[in-house]
Amino acid sequence: MDFASIRVITADVARLVGFYERVTGVTATWANEDFAELAVGGATLAIGSTRTVGLFAPGSAHPADNRSVIVEFRVDDVDALHADLTGAVAGFVTEPTTLPWGNRSLLLRDPDGNLVNLFTPVTPEAVARSARR
Repeated sequence: MDFASIRVITADVARLVGFYERVTGVTATWANEDFAELAVGGATLAIGSTRTVGLFAPGSAHPADNRSVIVEFRVDDVDALHADLTGAVAGFVTEPTTLPWGNRSLLLRDPDGNLVNLFTPVTPEAVARSARR
């Protein structure tokens, strides 16, 4: 089995794709106006419109309704990215903070309210853990 992607459902695909392109520096690949993907490192973030939900199971997913998943990106320098994004995103949930497990983390919300964690491993243990992936 291969992990394929995380898919976020939204009422405004272009807006959400634009946000993630800005945050990641990656240009999305569009299948059509209802679906785009951002291949970031070894993972894919898929963004689909509410119109795609009915193709799977009507009513099974709701946009801007997440309170349990955090989309995470390992970055080279979270502090530099924080400075770059200041003024470009609506606001930050937390400023860059070094967490007990050794990652320096910046938490923000995307335009639909989904949590996004941008982090850089900074302790020797966190760097070693990150290198094994």
